[in-house]
Amino acid sequence: MAATNGSATNGRAGPRTLPCGIYAPTMTFFDPVTEDLDIPTIKKHAERLVRSGLVGLVTLGSNGEAVHCTREEKLAVTKATREALDDAGFPSTPIIFGATEGSVRGTLELCTQAAAVGADYAMLLPPSYYRVQMDAEAISTYFTSIADKSPLPVIIYNYPGAVSGIDLDSDTLLRLSEHPNIVGTKFTCGNTGKLTRVALGADAKTPFREGSGYMAFGGMCDFTVQTLVSGGSGIIAGGANVLPKLCTRVWDLYVEGKRDEAEALQKVLSKGDWPLTRAAIAGTKAAIQTYYGYGGYPRPPLKRLDEAQLAAIEEGTREAMEVERSL
Repeated sequence: MAATNGSATNGRAGPRTLPCGIYAPTMTFFDPVTEDLDIPTIKKHAERLVRSGLVGLVTLGSNGEAVHCTREEKLAVTKATREALDDAGFPSTPIIFGATEGSVRGTLELCTQAAAVGADYAMLLPPSYYRVQMDAEAISTYFTSIADKSPLPVIIYNYPGAVSGIDLDSDTLLRLSEHPNIVGTKFTCGNTGKLTRVALGADAKTPFREGSGYMAFGGMCDFTVQTLVSGGSGIIAGGANVLPKLCTRVWDLYVEGKRDEAEALQKVLSKGDWPLTRAAIAGTKAAIQTYYGYGGYPRPPLKRLDEAQLAAIEEGTREAMEVERSL
């Protein structure tokens, strides 16, 4: 079973505790002409999100364009994010770092380097490049080999769409949860039945009980209430980059026992999140640009949106943004 968050890990001082609540996988911002990292905007964005009520951030996840960044850039983004949180008065806010590389060796090296610049946890996709050789044993060995030596506790990132369809089942996730340095799973698969089974079997932490400390994260904000019903611990959602207050409000209403209000607002959130999900990174950055005055574009080969696509995002998020601005 997962070790209690905050305990010492492989001789390193314990990571910041993972609270229950809403997390954003933050965007990585680039200069629109040179495509160099835009560190001031990265810091500005991190501060805006935590001031809006988010309890943690993920750097270099899928929304952070990890596959478009060098290792040096990944570390620079994470270092800047930690500095921004500390300078803004949020030194206890944890950072989860997307540390996936192709090999066990490379991933361990990156985990060690990320720990040195302020990351608290490593979020890892299953290995998938050599898909035909990645059976259940190989995948489990990958995670345990990293967890055995990583200075950062490991969160498994179950996102079949990004890894050639590899979709870890609840039995596999529960076996891996027994490792003391594997402390959670992000369910971007959207399977709430699986989330329920893992949360129950791993005695996951919830807003209502401490449990083992294991974290069962919903992977999209459009099933926030469903994650809470399933015994989940939090949400790591790209939509929280645009709608952090609305995401947090849905979560808080449910936790406060105002279930009808939470369910009604969840419908607004789900409707408003869909245009962002459909348009992916370019759409989320465009929405940030429209509503907050910064954002820019993804790195190619991701395409920039045309005027019709931009108008569709603005129209589709209008109701949700009205609520966001009212909070």
